[in-house]
Amino acid sequence: MASTTDRPRARRRRHLGSYLFLAPNFLGFLAFTLLPVGAAFILSFTEWGLLGHPRYVGLANFSKLLGFHRQGGALTANDPYFWKYLGNTVFLMLGIPLSIAGSLFSALLLNQRLRGVVLFRTLFFLPSICSAVAVTLLWKWIFQEDYGLLNTWLRGVGVADPPRWLVSTAWAKPAFIIMGLWTAVGGYNMILYLAGLQNIPAELYEAAAMDGANWWQRLRHVTWPLLAPTTFFITTMSIIAGFQGGFVAAYMMTGGGPAGATTTIMLYIYQNAFQWFQMGYAAAIACILFALIFGFTLLNWRLSQRVVYYQ
Repeated sequence: MASTTDRPRARRRRHLGSYLFLAPNFLGFLAFTLLPVGAAFILSFTEWGLLGHPRYVGLANFSKLLGFHRQGGALTANDPYFWKYLGNTVFLMLGIPLSIAGSLFSALLLNQRLRGVVLFRTLFFLPSICSAVAVTLLWKWIFQEDYGLLNTWLRGVGVADPPRWLVSTAWAKPAFIIMGLWTAVGGYNMILYLAGLQNIPAELYEAAAMDGANWWQRLRHVTWPLLAPTTFFITTMSIIAGFQGGFVAAYMMTGGGPAGATTTIMLYIYQNAFQWFQMGYAAAIACILFALIFGFTLLNWRLSQRVVYYQ
């Protein structure tokens, strides 16, 4: 029989194996997430132009970023571009409810027992695995004002003066939303909804049908409530992605124009860091972005506790 001193040794050996399995993931998180986040937080209190050593400036970056001053009797932001580009980012996030609704509708269609449904699922998901640069260049051609596919089609159906999508301050952001919907509707959100639909017991639909519920009533009172956890997860991740998104499209399609109409927070961080060499200010913007994402995620989590029910 093993002595009592052998038991702690065996337990330590078992724990050592667990630690070895966790070590690669932990080291990757430490090297590529935790340390960069900590470095960005420290850098946000400095002024650094990449050359030379960072100079500590305290809260000057945050004061410039979030502060206001009076100019001609009016209250003016110290950095009006930050608020403008934050507004652009939030405006582009208006497509999130549309993408969630489209993903649910696509999942409902592809959850049917149809011939070739696997092929349709693959085609719907294909834009999500394509290169973001390739997709952006494709849509840049589609939105081209003179010979682009969309305006050519609009002229063919009788629209004499179609929108100048990427060179108009009024139409540039809607164009980005349309492109985002094309990618998102059949993407990972659809896969999540499809998995959620397949986990709903068929007996619930049968009972609802026996009670005389039609398709819409079954969707409203059976499908939608049981998909609430999936919807909560998709909404949370979409908000996070919305705050962090828009860089590739803005950089490749418009360069942030026209007149800054498509510049997002992520592109503004890039411009400050690698075009204007204001690394400390860029780090301060990144910290504010982190705070916004954390705050909206926490608010969404609190609100979800009232409407999300788990089986």
